[in-house]
Amino acid sequence: MFSTLRNAWKVPDIRKKMIYTIMMMIVYRIGAHVPVPGVNAAFVAEQIQGNAFGGFIDLFAGGGLSQFSLFALGIIPYVTASIIMNLLTMAIPPLERMSKEGPEGRKKIASITRYAGVGLGLIQAIGMLVTFGSDAILDTGTPIILNYITIVLCLTAGTALIMWIGEHITENGVGNGISLLIFVSIVSRFPSAAVSYVGNVALGTTSIITLIIVIVAALAIVTGITFIDLGERRIPVQYAKRVIGRKIYGGQSTHIPMKINSSGVLPLIFAMTLVQFPGMIMQFFSSPDTQASYNAVMGSSTPLYLGLYALLIFFFTFFYAQATFNPVDVSKNIQQNGGFIPGIRAGKPTSEYLQKILVRVTLFGAIFLALVATVPTVLAAIAGFSSPFGATSLLIMVSVSLETTRQLESHMMMRHYKGFLK
Repeated sequence: MFSTLRNAWKVPDIRKKMIYTIMMMIVYRIGAHVPVPGVNAAFVAEQIQGNAFGGFIDLFAGGGLSQFSLFALGIIPYVTASIIMNLLTMAIPPLERMSKEGPEGRKKIASITRYAGVGLGLIQAIGMLVTFGSDAILDTGTPIILNYITIVLCLTAGTALIMWIGEHITENGVGNGISLLIFVSIVSRFPSAAVSYVGNVALGTTSIITLIIVIVAALAIVTGITFIDLGERRIPVQYAKRVIGRKIYGGQSTHIPMKINSSGVLPLIFAMTLVQFPGMIMQFFSSPDTQASYNAVMGSSTPLYLGLYALLIFFFTFFYAQATFNPVDVSKNIQQNGGFIPGIRAGKPTSEYLQKILVRVTLFGAIFLALVATVPTVLAAIAGFSSPFGATSLLIMVSVSLETTRQLESHMMMRHYKGFLK
């Protein structure tokens, strides 16, 4: 990966994209430290401590919620809007037709998703203020209603700005903008976590053996994630020779790559957002006793929470696998170009064969994602070790790093092809 970054930096066009991406991420981190006026940040930070859902939002906001900064809501509203739009695209025929209209249809859906993200950001900002109550508002001498309006507008504008930054990184930079922003948010918590761990070891609250076990487990998880993310099932395809005029076309052998984890980190992000959503609603509209009862049943380490989390990971993994790879269309393209899979008849048998392989590969990837997301949490609960980072965070960071590296390699390859043609 480091050699890829070094080689990409030597290319002027790619270097401009990398610099643009870095500058945008710096702007994002600066916004995470710009305080919202009229808020008692110390009171908010105190309320966030020990709160599962608040800690989840704070992790994905890069500490913005605990400081109640301009980017306190993070990217969660946009991710939630994307989930809703993807599900509605399957359920509502007009949206499904729009998604199949090519670039123009995708632009319309992206525009609807942006508006939905801003609307959800507005609702979440209002609910957050209602949850914290009047103690979170400083007495600035202005009417309290103006303070509320100012805070809500600042948080909503911050959500819109995060979406703008993420989309512009995707268009003009390197990598997926939204994934990179989540990556930066998680990585930004490492320095404070490292200092906390060292302090716990020095005070004796955490043993050195426990810390070593955690580090070894993290390295093992990173290694497994890398192998699974790079793993793929290659289905051989043979193309017959065709004589057109005086030329002979075809006759080559190739393969169809089917990645084990084709959906990347999206199932984890979507599943985590949905499984935490009821807790957010409970905090907004219920009493402390009701919230305590809910946390006892649906806490982050309870069997029901982990089981629902795993099921949602399975659902979104299969959902994206079916959405990105259509066996029927692939079978038609192979047949139209005079190709076939050795030992499999063209047409419907080929599509059935591809569907069977897709289900098997996706099932293995879904099981891996579910185990990575749930097993370390169970082991940490049994050992009594608490950490702001989990296997899910490691999976997100490793997957985003590998995805960005692949995009850099593809940019370099395109440049080499252009230079050859010139």
